[in-house]
Amino acid sequence: MTLEVEPPEPPELEFVDPNEYEDATISADGEEIDYRREELQAFLEEGAWTEAFDEWRADTDLEDREYGIARDLDLFAGFDFFWDDFADRVGYHAPGIPEDWQAREYHPELDTWGTVSSINAELTEFGQIVSVTLKEEYVDWEAEYEPPEDLPDFD
Repeated sequence: MTLEVEPPEPPELEFVDPNEYEDATISADGEEIDYRREELQAFLEEGAWTEAFDEWRADTDLEDREYGIARDLDLFAGFDFFWDDFADRVGYHAPGIPEDWQAREYHPELDTWGTVSSINAELTEFGQIVSVTLKEEYVDWEAEYEPPEDLPDFD
């Protein structure tokens, strides 16, 4: 069942060191890294965000009520996308509802851990779709990282 909603606006990508996220580690070797957020922001605005959203909403398990909660909490604005040169990919950080949602009375319609888990899982899935869409259809550069020649061959 397709979720019949309009896509939210793409997030505004700001500088955040991805290593600060619990779910991302970027190898830097002490060097300053170009996460290419300006270019990724342009790609999101040029259509990558909407393309990915259309793909996601066709298969999402979220229902209108759960999607409404995510929209009310402005979770889609909390996404971050960045170039991970080491892995030759577009990395991402998906926002989510925190574990202390009950104590904080986070949203009046949040009533079960199942709802929270569903929203968080679907936001992660959406982030992955956006990441793949950016890499496969928009990114026209290649990783500059060159692995050392003395790495063992595991073939």
